Amino acid sequence: MAAAMNIPVRQLFIDGDWRVPVRNNRLSVINPATEQIIGDIPAATSEDVDLAVEAARKALARNKGKDWASATGAHRAKYLRAIAAKITERKTELAKIESLDSGKPLDEAAWDIDDVAACFEYNADLAEALDGKQKTPITLPMETFKSYTLKEPIGVVGLITPWNYPMLMATWKVAPALAAGCAAILKPSELASLTCLELGQVCKDVGLPPGILNIVTGLGSEAGAPLASHPNVDKIAFTGSTATGSKIMTAAAQQVKPVTLELGGKSPIIVFEDVDLDKAAEWTAFGCFWTNGQICSATSRLLVHENIAGKFLDRLVKWTKNIKISDPLEEGCRLGPVVSGGQYEKVMQFISTAKKEGATILSGGERPKHLEKGYFIEPTIISDVTTCMQIWREEVFGPVLCVKTFKTEDEAIELANDTRYGLGGAVISNDLERCERVSKALQSGIVWINCSQPCFCQAPWGGKKRSGFGRELGEWGLDNYLSVKQVTHYISDEPWGWYQSPSKL
Repeated sequence: MAAAMNIPVRQLFIDGDWRVPVRNNRLSVINPATEQIIGDIPAATSEDVDLAVEAARKALARNKGKDWASATGAHRAKYLRAIAAKITERKTELAKIESLDSGKPLDEAAWDIDDVAACFEYNADLAEALDGKQKTPITLPMETFKSYTLKEPIGVVGLITPWNYPMLMATWKVAPALAAGCAAILKPSELASLTCLELGQVCKDVGLPPGILNIVTGLGSEAGAPLASHPNVDKIAFTGSTATGSKIMTAAAQQVKPVTLELGGKSPIIVFEDVDLDKAAEWTAFGCFWTNGQICSATSRLLVHENIAGKFLDRLVKWTKNIKISDPLEEGCRLGPVVSGGQYEKVMQFISTAKKEGATILSGGERPKHLEKGYFIEPTIISDVTTCMQIWREEVFGPVLCVKTFKTEDEAIELANDTRYGLGGAVISNDLERCERVSKALQSGIVWINCSQPCFCQAPWGGKKRSGFGRELGEWGLDNYLSVKQVTHYISDEPWGWYQSPSKL
């Protein structure tokens, strides 16, 4: 299947062209559905990062910045729209590569590629709108001065992205960075880099100026860490684990370098007693099990009102058992494998620990019997959970849902906020006033009402507490890559008059 696809062999994408890594090392790419090697990617090291950063800095300085950094937003928008069009043209191929590389069901991967194109289109619109926002006047209390603001690109940015949405998470950073006029070095996860390398070919095909986007693949310790600490990188944006985010923040702090961090989560979904059981069950399953359960915002802690808990969990188990688990390329697949053998072992250990701590595996928790190969895990529901259990407190990043019941709205809110994370949260109820109250009370950056996980490139995305800070998407995403400059002009013909003039002495 993979061989028939003829996955392109790529090098590092630096300064507008493909380059062999300085040490000429490569990493194997394993299809998580078959455990077979389907290709390889270049393994960059600090020497390659140096070359990429140098190319980015030269690109920004070229023609005194007129080629990109100080060009109009409309000029940059043409390239972003061309990238969107090329991605749409290659959608079928890119979705299949994404599915083979990450284990994502093919229908989901196709949805992601649509979102990639839409995100480039949306940021093209933002780039054009940026032209009209330059020289925004500031009202001052003194008529002898005029003041305005300029929005300028922050410079060279390092973008470090995860493996659960390989091309889409890269686009969330690349599109606004380019729209703002920055030059970027993208470092995708070594576990799923294939479509990110194809983004390099797309940029080459549309004639993006050399050095504006550079792509270095490889291990986090050998390529990501040198990028995060590089003295000539002006900002780092990272999506991934809280532990790695902390390391990146520490490295950036040495140079007082700004960072945007979108980190882990352990998000709640609160189901009240007045819901339609089937609607609530489907959203609960979707909120935790789509993308094979590998979502930082997954609503993986179910809080269900005690009056309906028995009936609701019965319906939820039935919905979960109806999910098609198969090779991601099979028609109708709705749950594929987790991304790697290491991730499989980690998730299975979480399930084992929950059992040892006294929780009950209500459904799933095993490898599907019809799949002997691949890193497949049944969608798992765990009940009889206490707040001190590992499964309640730690992010699993797999298809595992833990359940607690509650009596009152206040108790539900207290349990929902009982986490060091604060990325997302959901509330399901027919009482919209209650939904509004709960939305305000949840300590998170995102709240869904009567749904879970919808995401739109127009709306801000980000968290609180140990889920990170800063916002991606929408106008907020563009702001990540802009620096605001104040320009103040003394317009009076009269001298300032603070000091006595020497001519009058």
